[in-house]
Amino acid sequence: MAVLHPIRTLSAKRLQPLTAEAPPDLSAAIARLKRRAGDRIAAHWQIPAVPARYAAMPGLHPGLVGALKQRGIDELYSHQREAFDAVKAGEHVVVLTPTASGKTLCYNLPVIDAVLNRRCKALYLFPTKALAQDQVSELLELNKAGDLKVKAFTFDGDTPSDARKAVRTEADIVVSNPDMLHQAILPHHTKWAQFFENLQYIVIDEVHTYRGVFGAHVANLLRRLQRVLAFYGAKPQFILCSATIANPKQHAEALIGAPVQAITESGAPRGARQVLFWNPPVINPDLGIRAPAQSESQTIAKQLIESGFKTLVFANSRLLVEVITKYLKDEFDHDPRRKPRIRAYRGGYLPTERREIERAMRAGEIDGLVSTSALELGVDIGALDATVLNAYPGSIAASWQRIGRAGRRQQESLAVLVAGSEALDQYLMRKPEYFQNASPEQARIAPNQALILLDHIRCAAFELPFQQGDRFGDQDTGPYLQVLSECGVLHQEGQQYHWINEDYPAQAVNLRAVADGNFVVVDITDGRQLIIAEVDFTGAAMTLYEGAIYMVQSEPFQVERLDWAGRKAFVRRTTVDYYTDAIDYSKLKVLDVFADKAAGQGRCAQGEVHVIRRVTGYKKIRYYTHENIGYGPINLPDQEMHTSAVWWRLPAALLQSVFRSREQALDGFLSAAFAARIVATFRLMAESRDLARAVGHKDGASASGLHLKLDANDEQFAPTLYLYDNYVGGIGLTEPLYDLAASVIQETRSMIQACACPSGCPACVGPVASVSEQQTPTRKDLALTVLRLLQDAA
Repeated sequence: MAVLHPIRTLSAKRLQPLTAEAPPDLSAAIARLKRRAGDRIAAHWQIPAVPARYAAMPGLHPGLVGALKQRGIDELYSHQREAFDAVKAGEHVVVLTPTASGKTLCYNLPVIDAVLNRRCKALYLFPTKALAQDQVSELLELNKAGDLKVKAFTFDGDTPSDARKAVRTEADIVVSNPDMLHQAILPHHTKWAQFFENLQYIVIDEVHTYRGVFGAHVANLLRRLQRVLAFYGAKPQFILCSATIANPKQHAEALIGAPVQAITESGAPRGARQVLFWNPPVINPDLGIRAPAQSESQTIAKQLIESGFKTLVFANSRLLVEVITKYLKDEFDHDPRRKPRIRAYRGGYLPTERREIERAMRAGEIDGLVSTSALELGVDIGALDATVLNAYPGSIAASWQRIGRAGRRQQESLAVLVAGSEALDQYLMRKPEYFQNASPEQARIAPNQALILLDHIRCAAFELPFQQGDRFGDQDTGPYLQVLSECGVLHQEGQQYHWINEDYPAQAVNLRAVADGNFVVVDITDGRQLIIAEVDFTGAAMTLYEGAIYMVQSEPFQVERLDWAGRKAFVRRTTVDYYTDAIDYSKLKVLDVFADKAAGQGRCAQGEVHVIRRVTGYKKIRYYTHENIGYGPINLPDQEMHTSAVWWRLPAALLQSVFRSREQALDGFLSAAFAARIVATFRLMAESRDLARAVGHKDGASASGLHLKLDANDEQFAPTLYLYDNYVGGIGLTEPLYDLAASVIQETRSMIQACACPSGCPACVGPVASVSEQQTPTRKDLALTVLRLLQDAA
């Protein structure tokens, strides 16, 4: 049998002061940035340090008390004590406090105390394997300090097969992730009978990540877990933790289907933080075009690294991570004999590479790291001095989560938000007080989305038979069981439904998406075939087309062949001075209308739509100059889906009386749609890819507006602004969007009005193709006219 290594699980945040060299002079660094910045700095404010609020240690097992004292902990932060008391009172609890506030102790304290006193069991779930291994990094030291003999083991894809039996039978605490619970634990629950019968606590960390598609899957996964636990007579308590969101109690209750007590007042100390809003300079006043955000971010990061600051740069796409990494490597990593000072970190890298990057950051071997949202979570990468956000990440909550990655050891830190040309970025530059004073957004899930629900009822039926009349969460299972019976995977015998298919249903359900089937990237340089990355289904068409430049650690590979059916992209290392960006458009048709209401002088509706998405070609963009140096065709299958949408429409007669031509009306709708999608994404706390826009007339629509054809004699001409859920079946975004429809139109109108450009620019109406670039009225005027008609009564 393989050796089982206990994992460290206690994160004791209030340790004895660390001895370290004095940090670089932050005030001097900011002064240097300001001297260079000129009028680029739109806002600068300081968030003062916050002192700690402590509470007495509760009555604990003597061994645990001794271990904590050995670790330098003899009292708790106030929120840690509040969480302990609530758990001991039998409540389900969600703890919502800032980054590095000691949330780990909120669950470790009651769990370890219960394990020592009653030898009960606990299951810890983290959204990623890396976070699980990181967050449990101190249990081994705690065990040694107090000789506690608490047995905690990971159970994930890396756990050897010959060690898994010992984990099931010997562990007091099993640390896993939703994917393993879904595919390896619940389908084989009979092997876990001993563990489940004694399971008293389920800990779920980073619950703010469980939103959208992933959140809907996890909510149904927890329904399956509670169904299996009920079979074994167990009804454990849930302890949940989250970064800042507006609705922690509501979101936690939606995930577990039970009332939850929310603890939201942090007692942890926090170092002072300097925040800069940095707006790139205007390089084309006529068009309102600003310098690229990535160039400014790279320059700021370079200066901070040269000043001795450990710096983390966040970018909103994998492509930008690689581009910025290349720029910084060109500055700092000239000598191949030395370890690299600059690294990239993102999804798609192999786990071994990500673990090595994390280790190197903790060891202080890396001076600059460029990452996607993958590092918004609490993965320990050591002490950071500064964060640079390359463009607004799309939500207040995500922004503060990224900003909070610096200053994790209570030292003063710096955060710089570099604005992109997107409308919302520029809106925040004009009104930074909105960002300072705004509350975080709400996290939303739609666990009863039909396709997701059907997938999990199928998996649940494999795990245990259903009884006629059983409910799954708050849902009646009857219609779903009938569908599965008609499909031949269930057999009804009396009042029970039994699984009869040979398939293993969990393997066919991807928790991270509705569409399944990730693509692997295979390096064929020098005749080898080495898997170097993985890309999800939804991103493959935009990144792995033949001719694409796909980058790993800023190293370019060219896609030579894409096996769409086999989900493989074959790439070869290359040397080029450009990167590629795909061009796509969508066609849309309304299938059903669920709701309809007045919107100014028009109508707003919600319903089901059919979308056809086509990727038509790609651009080649030169590094540094960002000039377009060529195009290439893309021939991939169309991607079709049924989903939900919200749309706005104005009467043809009104348009005819207000606009000089149909071209002007369409141009107004296209410009308004660009801004409305950004506002709606912001209001829904959605990812940028979750919500798509389209504008069309009659049955057709195009996201770019380049494929619309006008018929001068068409009497049914009715331009329509669509915002649609960008997943098969939808993930629950359009229902709240329909409720927010009036405020979305109002905020979109305000945002465009506040832009200083005279005629419309990428900061307000986007790079929309216009009938005439010098048209009068301008694109800005046309967009505001459309929005006014959708807001104001006649």
